[in-house]
Amino acid sequence: MTLQALAAELAASQAALTSSEARQRAVFDSITELAIVLTDPAGIITDWNLGAEQVMGWSATEMLGQSSERIFTVTDRATGRAKHEMEDVLRRGRVTNERWHLRKDGQQFWASEAMSPLYGPNHSHLGYMKILHDHTSEHMAGRAIEESQQRYRLAAKATNDAVWDWDLNTNHVLWNDALEQAYGYPLADVDSSGDWWIERIHAEDRARIHSSIRAVIDGSGTTWTGEYRFRRQDGTYAEVIDRGQVIRNAEGEAVRMIGAMLDLTRMRAVEIALRQSEERFKTILESIEAAFAIVQVKFDANDQPVDYLFVEANPAFERQAGVDLRGKWVTEFAPDLEQFWFETYGHVAKTGEPASFENYAEAFERWFDVRAVRVGDPAERQIAILFSDVTQRRRAEERLRVSESLARENVQRVQLALAAGAIIGTWNWHLPTDRFTVDEGFAVAFGLDPALGREGLSLEQIIATVHTEDREGLKAAIAEAISRGGAYAHQYRVRRADGRYYWIEANGRVDLAEDRTPHNFPGVLIDVEHRRSIEAERDRATAALRALNETLEQRVAERTAALIQTEDKLRQSQKMEAVGQLTGGLAHDFNNLLAGISGALELMSLRLSQGRFDDIDRYMASAQGAAKRAAAVTHRLLAFSRRQTLDPRPIDVNVLMEGMTELIQRTVGPGIRVETVSGMHLWSASVDASQLENAILNLCINSRDAMPDGGRITIETSNRWLAGDIARAYDLPEGQYLSLSVADSGTGMTPAVIAKAFDPFFTTKPIGQGTGLGLSMIYGFAKQSGGQVRIDSEKGQGTQVSIFLPRYIGEAAEAATVPTMTNTVPGEARGTILIVDDEPTVRLLLMDVLGDLGYTLIEAADSVSGLKVLQSEVNIDLLITDVGLPGGMNGRQMADAGREIRTGLKTLFITGYAESAALGNNSLGAGMQVLTKPFAIDTLAIRVQEMLAL
Repeated sequence: MTLQALAAELAASQAALTSSEARQRAVFDSITELAIVLTDPAGIITDWNLGAEQVMGWSATEMLGQSSERIFTVTDRATGRAKHEMEDVLRRGRVTNERWHLRKDGQQFWASEAMSPLYGPNHSHLGYMKILHDHTSEHMAGRAIEESQQRYRLAAKATNDAVWDWDLNTNHVLWNDALEQAYGYPLADVDSSGDWWIERIHAEDRARIHSSIRAVIDGSGTTWTGEYRFRRQDGTYAEVIDRGQVIRNAEGEAVRMIGAMLDLTRMRAVEIALRQSEERFKTILESIEAAFAIVQVKFDANDQPVDYLFVEANPAFERQAGVDLRGKWVTEFAPDLEQFWFETYGHVAKTGEPASFENYAEAFERWFDVRAVRVGDPAERQIAILFSDVTQRRRAEERLRVSESLARENVQRVQLALAAGAIIGTWNWHLPTDRFTVDEGFAVAFGLDPALGREGLSLEQIIATVHTEDREGLKAAIAEAISRGGAYAHQYRVRRADGRYYWIEANGRVDLAEDRTPHNFPGVLIDVEHRRSIEAERDRATAALRALNETLEQRVAERTAALIQTEDKLRQSQKMEAVGQLTGGLAHDFNNLLAGISGALELMSLRLSQGRFDDIDRYMASAQGAAKRAAAVTHRLLAFSRRQTLDPRPIDVNVLMEGMTELIQRTVGPGIRVETVSGMHLWSASVDASQLENAILNLCINSRDAMPDGGRITIETSNRWLAGDIARAYDLPEGQYLSLSVADSGTGMTPAVIAKAFDPFFTTKPIGQGTGLGLSMIYGFAKQSGGQVRIDSEKGQGTQVSIFLPRYIGEAAEAATVPTMTNTVPGEARGTILIVDDEPTVRLLLMDVLGDLGYTLIEAADSVSGLKVLQSEVNIDLLITDVGLPGGMNGRQMADAGREIRTGLKTLFITGYAESAALGNNSLGAGMQVLTKPFAIDTLAIRVQEMLAL
């Protein structure tokens, strides 16, 4: 063969080969239902047909040269599935299986696969061919059918129903295992024909059931239900309910029927027992006296209870309610029913938590003892209510409580009365119920019905007797006391039974409940008018002391003797004053002080006559110091005699006790040693300092009287935590307290004496040596201050009396500083001042001090002269007057009369008593002030300057 011929043959063969490969490629690409993947021996993809691209999403460009592991799931890649398949194919030649594979979008698909090896002409291994067929839809549908069949099998096994499957063409019936379990027929012994079932239907029910089921089968119906009696294997009959579903072919013919037969025997027995139980329950409910009802609670859009419907109610319920309730909403006949009932029943209905309580229904004006529990389906929001009318019992309890409360109120009134002085009457105001009761003395004095006073008055009825100018001040004082709790004191004018207005002083306290809300407000009324003469006498005695003249000692002795005589009369007639304990040492104290004053004045006179001025300041300071100590003694006397209203403020009790030691020692005498033990880091207490001094003096005097042959008094302070049984034993709330105790080495007390020690008027001293009010006053003061008093004593072993006061959180108040004249220049002051005082030395002092400052001054010696000046045409910018004046009117009355002519007249009262004792807290009109004697000249000047500047 020539080369040319050979070349032509080779070209022809190449063309034939090219044509064959083209045909193979065309066939390869035309198969789109199957994914065909060719790989080399290492599993690297060498070819990828269009079917693979459509099934898996990757193009040939993306997959050529990639590992075939890319189409395997993550799990298969982790287990080396691709390598195992290639090894298996080399061993077996061809391998088929079904499994999950992976698409480009990450989704899995179920595919059947066939994998074969590829060999060359000399049996060389060229690689592998894998053909995949996507069967995801068929696979998922098969799984769904299998799961459905499994659920059916489980349901049939789990149910108590005898499930049957009836082939209507063959009359063949299949039963589940429940046929044996419920009716006793072993499946192996059951005839599979429909006739077997029909024959076991009770003869009386058979024709009816057969007719009804044939009507459904032969008609166009799809469901059938029947109730009948079915004979069990043991011959007894079960009441059953049977339900079936007809399956029809395309022509509408019934070909199959599937159903279930349920044994109702036990259910019917339960229903009968339930009916019998309900009948018994209904009989019991209709015969008992307790009221019973079932209500359905109604809730609004915010799930809040707003009403309830009476679904059931026994006769007792309707008798007590007085209406036929069934089918009615409670708001129909009780529209004003309290929210408490809706909230309580709503909570029971929503949470299922039972409720048990007693409550008052204003709409029915009755008390009810109630038990409530949820019943039925929680979604129905129904509750059962069992309750009894306990109104009579509660009223009896209330009467008993009121009786006990009145007894306690009487004790409290006596204690407060003892601490306050001569009284008109007492009151008690129960704040939660607004019940204001008064005793007979109160009612008679104000022209009120005593019976109405015991039953309870309104506060407005009391305020109606108050002077119109004082009403707002009284209301404000009451509101302020209620808001803060604790002590209350206020003076105002009231119209008595004779139609005239008198000044009275109200003393009381606001007790707080456990939740710190105002609870009780007891108190007493004191006739201030009755004490004016005594105040005037003391006022003049103090003014005489301040005058520093030669007759001071004699006049003080005379005034003091008169004071003692007056107080003795009061103590014997009213047993409300207890100042006699201090008067024994008063003359001695004043003699010592006056000796210092008189001596200093004589030395000043002598040195001035000699022209020696170096020691004048020293003698002057000595005289002023003695005068200030005399003023301190006077104020302590006033505090002890309860002429000062309680003025609680934070104090350091150690400082107060140290300041009293000298006075106490002088009071008890040299035969008794007084020791003080001051507690370290002592807490402060908010208390009236003067009243605490009064209490300490009283206790020290009692100790002195218990040691006629001398002994020792120990005054000790400490911090105390009271809790648990100790707090309850002391009748105090748990908390922190300051303890102040006075202990002596005296004769002690027996238990019988201790039990009566705080009783009013009880005393072991001889007649004329004690009022029996000392410890009672201390007890009233301690209770009024929120504390308590405790006595520890044994006969022959001495006595310790401890006062417990609540701790004040904060620092004790510092002593006030004396003001100085910083803005007033002598001779430049302007204004006309009327000075009214019956004491010439006081008028002289006022005239000289104010005259030096430049004021125009007018003086008067009594109320008549002063009122004439006020009624004249003379310009008066300021009235300065003593409270106790001769001439038929006191200073306040004269000022009030003058203000009727000179509206808004500025008035400065000067008195030897504290402000509250002289004129009353919050009872002064606008432009009125009080200055207590003795006073510093600077204080007088600055007060006048301030008042004229108003």
